[in-house]
Amino acid sequence: MITVIQSPTDSDFVQNPYPFYTSARTSSPLQFWTEYDMPAAFSYEAVQALLKDRRFGREIPAEMATSGPAHLAPFLMTEAHSLLDAEPPRHTRLRRLVLRAFTSRAITALSDDIEALCHQLIDTFPDTPFDLLDTYCTQLPVIIICRLLGVPEDMASQLLKWSHDIVAMYQASRTLETEHRAAAASAEFIDFLRGYIDQRRNDPREDLITRLITAEEEGESLSTDELIATCILLLNAGHEATVHSIGNGVKCLLEHGLNPEWLKPEGIDRTVEEILRYDPPLHMFTRYAYEEIEVFGHTFQRGDQVALLLGAANRDPQGFAGAETFNPTREIKTNTAFGGGLHFCVGAPLARLEMKFALPILFERCPNLALAEPPRYSNTYHFHGLTRLMVTT
Repeated sequence: MITVIQSPTDSDFVQNPYPFYTSARTSSPLQFWTEYDMPAAFSYEAVQALLKDRRFGREIPAEMATSGPAHLAPFLMTEAHSLLDAEPPRHTRLRRLVLRAFTSRAITALSDDIEALCHQLIDTFPDTPFDLLDTYCTQLPVIIICRLLGVPEDMASQLLKWSHDIVAMYQASRTLETEHRAAAASAEFIDFLRGYIDQRRNDPREDLITRLITAEEEGESLSTDELIATCILLLNAGHEATVHSIGNGVKCLLEHGLNPEWLKPEGIDRTVEEILRYDPPLHMFTRYAYEEIEVFGHTFQRGDQVALLLGAANRDPQGFAGAETFNPTREIKTNTAFGGGLHFCVGAPLARLEMKFALPILFERCPNLALAEPPRYSNTYHFHGLTRLMVTT
């Protein structure tokens, strides 16, 4: 197997990982990435195949599982009960119960709230250059998640802090300090949710936490720990991905010269999918092999990991004609921005819905929106999002 060397924290890579993806992909669809000490899939074909191959999965094989370091106990508790890291039959039960509460009807019902909130946030924009990431891209999804869960909106800033501290565990720049912050944030979030879930059991409302509790009490149950882990996952995954998707989308549209047709009702779906394809918010996800298996010329042993490079797959010319060109008029074709197969992101419909409102309303209300300085990406790989997005209106 060909070996590739590329630090995921190197400044040039962080700002533009796509040349590395292109170089690696032209050599072989599967290569050994030294810094991650595992094979990595770079091509659209390989990533799509591995996402759907049930001989690979997210959950570590039982005989390889460890209790982990004591200082990470609160963080590891949420991981242990997370839908994201479960496989059937546990995954089947968790996902079914979550989808029973997190329905398409519940998501669609948020449309009016999302539209109104976009306008409210824009009403607060200053006349001087400002960071659109903080004032708009971040605020919209976290407030919507608060409303969806039924958590008080005045907790949005606290939820953001917990979320940022926890998801930093998945970044290549992770340190011991990162681990301690993540453990502390997990412990605080768990304590809050445990008390809040108890409140909702005694005082049910029309919110997601109540629906999850109802699902728990209708036969096949969600334990309290599973409820807590699900709420944390919905905040972390639903918020982080949407912030980056909206921010990266605004950047793409401004840098490529916005065509108003792209944001009209008949064009917005294609525009959203093209943004997600061209510059997705998440660039890598890993899987474990569950048996000895040969794929794309490499033999995996049980327990071996493979990195699926979602960002590389989305720029593969074998998957998308003119893949390096940002083209919001292209026909919609399945991309890998939200994963695929059994673990396709449950929050993808909400993220798409928020983008479908956030982008057209922003550019309609701010027709002279322009970059005030060149945007830069944050050193948070395997996430791919901006540090800030300074604009003028």
